[in-house]
Amino acid sequence: MEMATATEVRTTGTRAAWADVAKGACILLVVLWHTVNKHYLQVDWQAGGPIPAAWGFFGDQLMTLRMPLFFTISGMFALGAFHRPWRVVARSRVAKFLYLYLVWMLVHTAILWFTPSFDTLSARTLGQFAEQLTITPPNLWYLYALALYFAAAKALARVPAPVVLGLAALLAVVAAADLIATPGNRGSLLQNFVFFLLGLHLRPHIERLVRDTNWRRTGVLAAVYAVAALAMAVTAAQRIPTIWPMVSLVATVFGLSAAPLVARWAHVGAALSWLGRRTLPIYVIHMPLLALLHVAVAGRLSQAAPAVQTVLAVGYPVLVTALLVGACLLAERGLKAARTTWLFELPVRRNRADSLS
Repeated sequence: MEMATATEVRTTGTRAAWADVAKGACILLVVLWHTVNKHYLQVDWQAGGPIPAAWGFFGDQLMTLRMPLFFTISGMFALGAFHRPWRVVARSRVAKFLYLYLVWMLVHTAILWFTPSFDTLSARTLGQFAEQLTITPPNLWYLYALALYFAAAKALARVPAPVVLGLAALLAVVAAADLIATPGNRGSLLQNFVFFLLGLHLRPHIERLVRDTNWRRTGVLAAVYAVAALAMAVTAAQRIPTIWPMVSLVATVFGLSAAPLVARWAHVGAALSWLGRRTLPIYVIHMPLLALLHVAVAGRLSQAAPAVQTVLAVGYPVLVTALLVGACLLAERGLKAARTTWLFELPVRRNRADSLS
């Protein structure tokens, strides 16, 4: 799924609400997982019993849903760009996402420099920055992946789709089984290309799935996904070749089936759809804000009274996720008001006639 600045998902002139709902749900799950993994679980919870561990387990299991669904939707709505000339794709897709990736890597690196206690991948030297910019992407890897996926899909346009999908699936299997070195987010980068291609090359089938969805089928898919994810976790089978990609595929089909149904709910569907059109600022801003929050409150939370910890252990991740999302959207509004739109869009080249007018 592309970020909101680049994704105009249109069918017969209107946005596909289900896609925005799916994007909104995915970005919430991304922020929630980062909150749990990088902040909540780093607190010394002396009270709360098994609740922190349960939050960690919940977040880990949804890894098979969040990004595969994101990238499947991205691939679906990359089809128009896929058929355009290289010069159009190079600027509107590849250059744009590489530009955003570089700009926000600089922002993240600068802020995270002052929060060394926050456990996340961040460059401390020029060499580390160069490595993260190219082969071991940090938390902003989604932007990098979109640029690479667009370029690779376009370069392979003349190769039969089954061959491309087969090779991408093999790459996902190899990366997920840890048969090659995948430090940082390199593994995610390699594993999710197949889902982007599935959205790109199987769009008619996905649209049929979305159009014909119903609660009974979605419930069955949810049960299959839950059992598969639980079995994978209990047996530690995620490194067995094909297991992780197959569970991710089941999760993605479930997400595609559920999104149109949730979109019909007046308030929940509208709220998720609204968020789904604003995923870029949430994605690029939430991590630095989370780092600053961690530095400010992690120590205090670790030393809080047992009764306070017990209460916070239950709902703290949800509270922080909501606060981060709201803060990101407010920050975006302030930055755009300050005319720093270049943080969210590739600057438009002005021709000579425009500059003289």
